[in-house]
Amino acid sequence: MGGRDPRSGTTAQIPQNAGRFKAQSKLKKLMQRRAGQELCLFSFIFLIILPCVALSQGVPQPNQVGPYAIRTNVDLVVLRATVRDHKGAPVSGLSKENFQVYEDKVLQQIESFSHEDIPVTVGLVIDNSGSMGPKRSNVIAAALAFARSSNPEDQMFVVNFNEHVSLSLPQNTPFTSNAAQLETALSRNVVTGMTALYDAILVGLEHLQKGKWDKKVLIVISDGGDNASKHNLAQVMSMVNQLNVAIYTMGIFDENDEDRNPHVLKQLSAASGGEAYFPQTLKDILPICEQIAHDIRSQYTITYVPTNKKQDGAYRAINVKARETPGGRRLSVITRAGYSAPLNLHSSDSGQDNRP
Repeated sequence: MGGRDPRSGTTAQIPQNAGRFKAQSKLKKLMQRRAGQELCLFSFIFLIILPCVALSQGVPQPNQVGPYAIRTNVDLVVLRATVRDHKGAPVSGLSKENFQVYEDKVLQQIESFSHEDIPVTVGLVIDNSGSMGPKRSNVIAAALAFARSSNPEDQMFVVNFNEHVSLSLPQNTPFTSNAAQLETALSRNVVTGMTALYDAILVGLEHLQKGKWDKKVLIVISDGGDNASKHNLAQVMSMVNQLNVAIYTMGIFDENDEDRNPHVLKQLSAASGGEAYFPQTLKDILPICEQIAHDIRSQYTITYVPTNKKQDGAYRAINVKARETPGGRRLSVITRAGYSAPLNLHSSDSGQDNRP
């Protein structure tokens, strides 16, 4: 078909496929508009979902869902502190303002503070070497007294050792709070052989990490120094410095025991924030275990974020000071002596914060 040009009076020729071009042009514009709308919608959804995904991945999750859960954070240092007066009596009723925390002699800001009886995961590491025979009934009675004096929600397990080390609860029962199960576990091994103390402590430390409670403790009872371990003290101390586990030790030595080494027990306790005991008689073992249970239940929990952000694997010394009142008498604070910082091989030497 043709059309007449009103200006010239001549006929203007219209291409036969012009209508198709117009239809395609409209379709193209419609598709572009739709694509733009879909892009905007996708961007909107992406901006909403991405922060949620990042939040779920970046926020540390609790170790255990419940009223006693404590969030795990590689940047947060958690201290369990026992406080005593000049007579050695425990001190309660203190507040955050009574404490000062130093890391490598630098004052730190306390992030959180609490004083409450929270459940604990506890390992009882019991020497079953030959010389323990006459002492065994007293040790079992003391361990059971500890269990009865503990928080009902505590998780417990038993590591028996001589030159061999074994977890003594049933295979399908990693932890228990049942006194009958604990008594069976404490009594099941034959008292004989040598003393693989370091191996037993390492097994206990490893098993503790499977417990659900954030607060973790080892109770080590032995009557002799190590003479049979495959590992050494340096390896044990390295793990102690990496984990937040308080180790309470009890040395029930014989005077003529050439292998006894009270210094090792003191070193383990001092480094981890526990205490070392050396009862004079077998009758003293039971009240000491009850005292340890009481101390664990009445500790202060203090947290702080270190000012030193380097992830260089270096050891950081901790010193906690406390006073009854500002300017008042100083109190004795028992907590871990320090920790090994995380090691990030990709972190720069400039000390920039490179959180994993």
